[in-house]
Amino acid sequence: MSAFPCLVRSSSPIGEVRFALGDPLVDSYLEFVAGRARPNTLQAVAHDLKTFFAVIDKDPVEVVAADVFEFLAHQRGDRTVVRMADRESGLSARTIARRLSTLSGFYAYLVARGDTGITVNPVPRGLSTRRRGGRAQMVPLVRVPRTLPKILGSTDAVALLGALRTRRDRAMVLAMLLGGLRRCEVLGLRLADVRVADRSLFIAEGKGGHQRVVPISNDFFIAVGDYLRDERPSGIDTDRVFVALKRPRRGQPLSAYGIDEVLAAARTRAGLDHCTCHMLRHTCLTRLREAGMALEAVQAQAGHRSIESTRIYLHLTNAWLADEYRRAADLIEASQRAELLVIQELAR
Repeated sequence: MSAFPCLVRSSSPIGEVRFALGDPLVDSYLEFVAGRARPNTLQAVAHDLKTFFAVIDKDPVEVVAADVFEFLAHQRGDRTVVRMADRESGLSARTIARRLSTLSGFYAYLVARGDTGITVNPVPRGLSTRRRGGRAQMVPLVRVPRTLPKILGSTDAVALLGALRTRRDRAMVLAMLLGGLRRCEVLGLRLADVRVADRSLFIAEGKGGHQRVVPISNDFFIAVGDYLRDERPSGIDTDRVFVALKRPRRGQPLSAYGIDEVLAAARTRAGLDHCTCHMLRHTCLTRLREAGMALEAVQAQAGHRSIESTRIYLHLTNAWLADEYRRAADLIEASQRAELLVIQELAR
């Protein structure tokens, strides 16, 4: 193996993807992650650790908190140039926070092992400060802004659907746009998960390994039926719904790269500046909330474990907010008028 950190991807005898960086402790941690996380999570952890040790050229057991701060400064880049969107420089705050979380998880693993000589996690949980009154407060190393979800307008959604070239692609996009599925959930769908009679989908491989059943519009079933009848190769050795249609991978389950490539090409043909799988999911969940779907129902549709994750859909389009405000204001004014009438009657 090459010098550390060199990211090497391989497959286990049963076809599971594995990653290694060339250090025994790091590679043992990646094996640990592989046994408890999804492939996308494993890949992200491997890339995050490679990035850190490429910047901080040290043996993992020699890393101290000062190295973490040096890495943080490196990821922020040139502080004289900031983005207009979030007033940050370098990588996005979310990306940096994720990388620090990955690093903290790695060192928590080394501490738990008890045989590495590391007894304290070198990644600080934050900076301790004191507020008025003497109470201690922990300030995070990276402040992650709470931004509103980006969604497609109706015209852009129609343009995107019109730019798709296969029935398979249309069915995949509708799964996200009408059902709010994540990219990994679309790719994980199996033939038995498509419940036509109930007009629902069984999500067996949701985020965190959680399962759920979600209803979805009949437009999706029309699209997926057309794809299964006219495009999906027959006699293939997989029960995944969505497979590659072109050689050399024809008949094999479609990859995350494949669906991203489909969406990128359709976005270009539709003349859209930005469109991702997660943006399609956000569009679906936002529209459901705008239409009056209860927040708890949106949570169930999205597969969020915490209602806090769903609360971003409380902040919707200006038109929806204006309508809700007018409705509430009218109720308040009516209540105030009624109270005034009662007071006037009592004063007589």
